Amino acid sequence: MGILAKIFTWWDGATIGTALYSARKGVLAGEDGQGNRYFQSRDGARRWVIYNGPNDASRVAPEWHGWLHGTFEGNPESYLPPKRSFELPQSVNPTGSSAAYRPQGALESSGHRAAATGDYDAWSPDAA
Repeated sequence: MGILAKIFTWWDGATIGTALYSARKGVLAGEDGQGNRYFQSRDGARRWVIYNGPNDASRVAPEWHGWLHGTFEGNPESYLPPKRSFELPQSVNPTGSSAAYRPQGALESSGHRAAATGDYDAWSPDAA
């Protein structure tokens, strides 16, 4: 099923058409820590990414995001300062997954909200 998935699906990596286009018309510009590969057309007019895994825009590294949108000309290594010790590695947006934030009282977590404390008085037009 692997080759059929590559022919007909776009959400799990590059399709065969995109891979062929990248091989014929693209120049590899670099690769990020997640294994995503970044390409540029030979004339420099187009830039694109081939994801290593599912196609999700939140998987593009921040330094490569600027390059994809033409903010920077050179590769990120040429214009970024070195990484600092407090910087965390890039993480994928967990929205919609089991790792998403669920506040207390959300149906997906426990479903029980804290009881009202009684410190709130509703406004009434007659009380004015």
